[in-house]
This record gives sequence, structure tokens and C-alpha cells, in this order.
Amino acid sequence: MKRILLVDGMALLFRGYYATAFRGNFMKTTSGVPTNGIFQFMRYLFDAIEEFSPTHVICCWDMGSQTFRTELYDQYKANREDPPEELVPQFDLVKQIVDAFNMPNIGLENYEADDCIGTLTNVYKHDHNVIILSGDHDLLQLVDANVHVAIMLKGQGNYDVYTNKNFFDKKGIKPSQMVDMKGLMGDSADNYPGVKGIGQVTALKLMQEYDSIDDILENLNELPAGMRKRIKNNLDMLHLSRQLATIKCDVPIDCSLESARWDFDKHKVKEKFIEWELDHLVSLL
Repeated sequence: MKRILLVDGMALLFRGYYATAFRGNFMKTTSGVPTNGIFQFMRYLFDAIEEFSPTHVICCWDMGSQTFRTELYDQYKANREDPPEELVPQFDLVKQIVDAFNMPNIGLENYEADDCIGTLTNVYKHDHNVIILSGDHDLLQLVDANVHVAIMLKGQGNYDVYTNKNFFDKKGIKPSQMVDMKGLMGDSADNYPGVKGIGQVTALKLMQEYDSIDDILENLNELPAGMRKRIKNNLDMLHLSRQLATIKCDVPIDCSLESARWDFDKHKVKEKFIEWELDHLVSLL
């Protein structure tokens, strides 16, 4: 079985940018192009490759803020500020550097990187081992028999790895219940409310008792009157929040494994690093 690393590119780039910007390390080329996010992105990537020893690596990207989710709910992620000015030029540049590794850059307009990761996971997991690298807990819903999700923790080289075997001990529910839990409690980071008045503790308790939103609705009369009223009054938002939380696993993308083999021309990558004055990364090759 092959070991495929699916990288949440934007998660690593943003994380890398803020980790270095926080220390005041705004790396720039002599022509003034910022590169601090890219520098740390590559350090994170090399560390993960050393940690998980993949045979194949694919990088997935968001392709803008407008997706089918914003069409469903115009307030989706509306609370987020525009990316820092210094980070914007690094979006395209980092893909050039990823491309120098012969690593596929996968993204599709109207969808998020999560949806691309979900789709590729669905394609590969039956015959191979998949490791998803991100800081986004939304991806935990994809954990399966051959699918691990490595959540990046503070500092470099620290991961919280979720597997089918340890998931219940870590979360108290099954991976498949993550979506329904988000439907109940909402997600403040993505700016959708779920059921008003139901927070994480109550949502977890309901998931442990009833398994799914459908099961809860079938047994609504068993719930306390106050909770029953809250759910009834927010039924449309409950269903919408669950839909927003669900990662699509049937996005029209394709990536052959042969194109994703972790095998690159060191000379080509070294030239790209030097071109963008990322000389410190050469020693990592």
C-alpha cells in the first residue's frame, strides 16, 4: 500500500506566515517580495515528510473566498478579515515552489481545499493509506480505517494524529458524527450558528445519546421542553449548518498517483530556492 500525504496548503501557508510575522521576521527578496510564509511552509512540509514518510504528496488549495457554501449562506466566513498585505503575493509564489517539487497543486473554483482533500481521500483510501496534514479540525470527519488526520500543534514537529482506533478516546464520538455535532453547535470560526442555545457540551451529549441529527429529530419528544423548543425554532439553520459542515467528497477533480510520487529533482528545487532568495532552505534538500 502506498502512503499518501494530502497537504492543506493554505493552512500551512497562513500558519507559517503568522508564526514568522509574530516574531517580526518579515523575510523579503531584494526586490521587496515577501517570502516569510513560504519559508515556514516549506519547513512544516519537510518536517511532516520526515515524520510520516509518504511515498506520494499532494497539496490542496482554496481558490478564493466565494464557494458553493457562500451561495448557500452569505454569512459563511463573513467574519474573517482580508489576508495581510504581505501574504497576498505569496499565494501564487508558493504554488510555483510546490510545482518545482513535481508535487501536484490541486484546487477548484467554487470549492474549498477541504473538499478537494475529501474527494482525493475518497478515491485513495480503499487501496492505500492516507495522511491528511492540516490545522483544521473540520477534516476530522474524514478519519477512517486507512485515513489518519494529523493536526498541527503549536511549535514545529508537533502533531495530534487522529486514527480510527484513537478517535473515540480523543473526541467521545465517531468521526462520522463530527458533521452532525457541527450542525448542532455551529462553528464560530466559519460563522454559522447551528442551533441557538446549544453549545459544544450539549451537542456532544446529544451525539453520544442519539448518534445523529436524524435520530434526535425522530426522538424529539424525549428531549427536555426547552431543548426541544430550541431545535424546533432553529430547524432550518440546523439542516443548513450540517450542510455547510459537510466536506464534499465528489468534487470534479482528478490526480493520478504517478504524478504525485515524492521524487524530485534537487537541482531544480535548489535553483527555485535561490531564485527567490530562500537559501536557508537549500540545506533541507
